Amino acid sequence: MTDKKTTMVAALAQTLDWALDTDPDVFLMGEDIIDPTGGAFGITKGLSTKYGRERVRETPISEQAIIGAGIGSAMLGGKPICEIMIADFYAVCLDQVANHAAKLRYMSGGRTTVPLVIRGMLSGGLNFAAQHSQSVEAWMIHTPGLKVAMPATPADAAGILRTAIEDPDPVVIFEPVGLYGASGPAPAGEHRVPLGKASVAREGADVTVITYGGQVPNALAAAEQVAGEDISVEVVDLRWLTPWDEQTVLESVRKTTRAVVAHQAVKRAGFGAEIASVLQEKLWGTLRAPVLRVAGANTPVPFATELEQTHFPGPDAIAAAVRQTVKT
Repeated sequence: MTDKKTTMVAALAQTLDWALDTDPDVFLMGEDIIDPTGGAFGITKGLSTKYGRERVRETPISEQAIIGAGIGSAMLGGKPICEIMIADFYAVCLDQVANHAAKLRYMSGGRTTVPLVIRGMLSGGLNFAAQHSQSVEAWMIHTPGLKVAMPATPADAAGILRTAIEDPDPVVIFEPVGLYGASGPAPAGEHRVPLGKASVAREGADVTVITYGGQVPNALAAAEQVAGEDISVEVVDLRWLTPWDEQTVLESVRKTTRAVVAHQAVKRAGFGAEIASVLQEKLWGTLRAPVLRVAGANTPVPFATELEQTHFPGPDAIAAAVRQTVKT
């Protein structure tokens, strides 16, 4: 990292610029990504002018076409970076992602690789309503053959994207739109986040909060809340969801003996259940309290602001779970 500050949007834009500049096989595809728009949040602004529309390709509003074309070009030696504007729209192209991109290496006996990166925003907390606010990472995590990541900082967004571009297999990156404008240290040089490596965002001694994406700042805020109550919280930011860093998580929980898992996706069958199960299986006898989950309500995301605020967990919900597990 450097002392300079940047936003997640700027970090992603700089990384895409680097990829197009350094590797002639890299090209971008997506809706509205050419100038003057440069994508819904301006991440690709200026790139079509700089590199031309052969390498920054405007597509129809068809997620199936975007991913299908990406898979085909990746099989033939290209390195496409495909943008799915909003994560909810994976429902439209899930056949391409789950039944083709994820499986071609296995179905070809390792002869066909798909070096495809799929990136785009994960909404929530912005009044985009039920069809534009879902957290769908569990769909991808449940699909063998995919690597899945969700950054929480500008530096990690850049480092994960660089690692994904250089990977020979398909990688899905969910970018929390609520963190697009958040400021943080800029990545130094050609920064990369190693595949499957978590980050300890805050060290502590009493409880481990395991989280990722938009819940990382909420977990850090919750840790500050309870610090005045003499409760020391360690926050582990997974960054990679497939593969996820079991070793770092287990080492942390082995130290603190208590764990809370937080994500904004609905609780039922969410990734938190997988993490809690692994902790119970591997740390039975070490845990001093049940692993608690803090997650979204098991409902479609409401549009009204006051209802949406009750749907997604915030710092108060995480702090309450921390207090509960300490009392237990």
